Amino acid sequence: QVQLVESGGGLAQAGGSLRLSCTASRTVFSANPMGWYRQAAGKQRELVATITSGGTTNYADSVKGRFTISRGNARNTVYLQMNTLKPDDTAVYYCHAVVLGDTYWGKGTLVTVSS
Repeated sequence: QVQLVESGGGLAQAGGSLRLSCTASRTVFSANPMGWYRQAAGKQRELVATITSGGTTNYADSVKGRFTISRGNARNTVYLQMNTLKPDDTAVYYCHAVVLGDTYWGKGTLVTVSS
């Protein structure tokens, strides 16, 4: 069993930055991929960014060039650096990991971007 805990959400102004962190309850060398999804009010959950164990990244078109996903050296943490935030980025952000075929989700952290 793997537990994912997100942190770093909050309120930001348009054009500002936030950094989200997700820490797994144990080292997940085999997590492939890890990533972030988000769900805005009244909308379906959508992919934001993923990163494989080999470091290959994938981004939603809406965040390309603004968000950067990375993994910590301890391999149990994944980060999402969010720059040039827009009001449309307002959502609950969920950490996601696939470990040996099983999917895990964090409980989410709220990001609110004011105009």
